[in-house]
Amino acid sequence: MARLRLLNVAVSFPIYDVKQRSLRKDLLRLTVGGRISGGRGRHVQINALEDINLDLRDGDRVGLIGHNGAGKSTLLRVLAGIYEPVLGHIDAEGRRVPLFDVMIGMDMEATGFENIRLRGKLLGLRERQIAALVEDITTFSDLGNYLYMPVRTYSSGMMVRLGFAISTSVHPDILLMDEMIGAGDAAFFERAQERLNAFMTRASILVVASHANDVVRKWCNKAIVMHHGRVMAIGPVEQMIDEYKVLSAP
Repeated sequence: MARLRLLNVAVSFPIYDVKQRSLRKDLLRLTVGGRISGGRGRHVQINALEDINLDLRDGDRVGLIGHNGAGKSTLLRVLAGIYEPVLGHIDAEGRRVPLFDVMIGMDMEATGFENIRLRGKLLGLRERQIAALVEDITTFSDLGNYLYMPVRTYSSGMMVRLGFAISTSVHPDILLMDEMIGAGDAAFFERAQERLNAFMTRASILVVASHANDVVRKWCNKAIVMHHGRVMAIGPVEQMIDEYKVLSAP
């Protein structure tokens, strides 16, 4: 059983070098994921998330909706365990698989096979589990003998193919996505889309941040509207899309 529960979670980032008054005014004009506080001799602090309360369970497929800087990506990284909250508590049951950047954790000097093992470790897999995935990753990436070579010798398309094959080889209890990802060259794209669709379907809980309403409509059964680091509303997808339109209207 998969579950994600956040209780009164807050995340903030101190900015120690913002001293000039003009620079502070520039920051205030930016659309950031939360409030900016501090000044007058104190460091500036970006309150990226404030008072987040969520309880996600098996079957929840949630779209995060909001303007750039609303806090969607920060929330995803909190759900993934990448960011620690400064306040509040998180309970997570099940394997969390973040699909933000398929290249994350790659060692450019290591071979393709060595990177499979490295990424498997980062995903929390045991050696036996990693070994069981090698054939699938090798076949799907279609990189052949290049897997024996350092990743720095790969083209950008080859690197994406390897990263994508590794990232989508595991079974996710909780899948966390920041926008839909592309997958290398055109010849590879169709196969990648089929694999990604199956990967998303297998997840017990899906959380995806997207600016594309069609993506949220297709994959989600509920949505969360975020604004300046706060959850403004949670509910049915169409209702939340309408809520966001009202919130973002001039």
